[in-house]
Amino acid sequence: MPVPTPASDVASVSGWGRTAPTTARMVRPRSPEEAAAALRACGERGGIARGLGRSYGDAAQNAGGVVFDMTSMDRVHAIDATGTSAAGAAGGTVVCDAGVSLHRLMEVLLPLGWFVPVTPGTRYVTVGGAIGADIHGKNHHVSGSFSRHVHSLDLLTADGSVRTVERGSDLFDATAGGMGLTGVILSATVQLQPVQTSLMTVDTERATDLDDLMARLTATDHRYRYSVAWIDLLARGAAMGRSVLTRGDHAPLDALTGRARRAPLAFRPGQLPAAPSFVPEGLLGRKSVGLFNELWYRKAPRSRTGELQKMSTFFHPLDGVPHWNRIYGRSGFVQYQFVVGYGKEEALRRIVRRISERGCPSFLAVLKRFGDGDPGWLSFPMPGWTLALDIPANLPGLGGFLDELDEEVAGADGRIYLAKDSRVRPEMLAGMYPRLSDFRALRAELDPRGVFRSDLSRRLDL
Repeated sequence: MPVPTPASDVASVSGWGRTAPTTARMVRPRSPEEAAAALRACGERGGIARGLGRSYGDAAQNAGGVVFDMTSMDRVHAIDATGTSAAGAAGGTVVCDAGVSLHRLMEVLLPLGWFVPVTPGTRYVTVGGAIGADIHGKNHHVSGSFSRHVHSLDLLTADGSVRTVERGSDLFDATAGGMGLTGVILSATVQLQPVQTSLMTVDTERATDLDDLMARLTATDHRYRYSVAWIDLLARGAAMGRSVLTRGDHAPLDALTGRARRAPLAFRPGQLPAAPSFVPEGLLGRKSVGLFNELWYRKAPRSRTGELQKMSTFFHPLDGVPHWNRIYGRSGFVQYQFVVGYGKEEALRRIVRRISERGCPSFLAVLKRFGDGDPGWLSFPMPGWTLALDIPANLPGLGGFLDELDEEVAGADGRIYLAKDSRVRPEMLAGMYPRLSDFRALRAELDPRGVFRSDLSRRLDL
């Protein structure tokens, strides 16, 4: 029986930052067979898989070529509640298509007492995207990145074959964090986290400056599964790096009372009105962001323990505002995220000081500690400090300023996050990612014709 032709159309495609849209033919396979058929027909400009479009830069774009929209392959195939984790702890697994979102997994799994092992700041990420970017969350210092919890995956490779790729193999390590350039992830088996409730117990405290924040994180982070700090990057002088530190864990059943105890695993994320489609340029300038930062810091408690919060409030506050990326206006925004190792704190201080003195109007800036890195050749996390910030793309002189920060990061043996990048210079990568040459060699062997391509891969010669 012939394989049906997947639906397709020509569309403008951009990352979540909306900075550099390009045009591609969007193909929407509904099965592995349709994905293979689409791959065979993708032409000389090649193709790249795309999930829900939350990569900030150009990783899931392919100008003049094909983009495989994988969101129609979104079935949950099996849930095994009897499995054990790699460390021997009790925990189940889920087998699902790569197009299943973390949001959908939460809807399905939470009523059964399971949670995803790692979630970033949005739950609107597909499983395939989570592996391709090897996403991390507030629990990296405890749980590592997403691919650490993937037992195996099915990968459609450039020759049209489907390979089952086991954790620990070279192909797995190239695919985890490989930004879709080793093939199209079709499905995966993922280890789950057992939970008793859908609420979090949360501790919040203020840190007066960057050194105070780092001291608090270093001394007490091991007590918490999840940890993150919002940081005021406009604060200067003695207040430079002042922060609100938020940490927590899954609430046990005995912490709930009343109505919450009657439905302990209910998942009810709230939602506010969508951000308007048109926002004036310059709305998020230094004065407005400075006022927001001042109010946000002052309204935070100096110290509060044991607050119960919904998962959506703790993990994904911005998901409550659909299309929040519009608030930066038509020019969009750049998200810049880097990591520098432990022992490189002076480099972190210099970078924060430069951002503060430059007056970058960022109200979405977070600092976290990473634990041990995972073996993905292009996986971003490494032991150290990671800072992520959003900056309006129309800020004068932004490109040159970020190039200077890249030099600081590289000089401290750090790296930038490819899933959020839209502008780093290709010559910077080799020092940041020591396994880059291995990745390129495996790509050349596995895909000699360069079937899998993206705007990011062309820009950075991946």
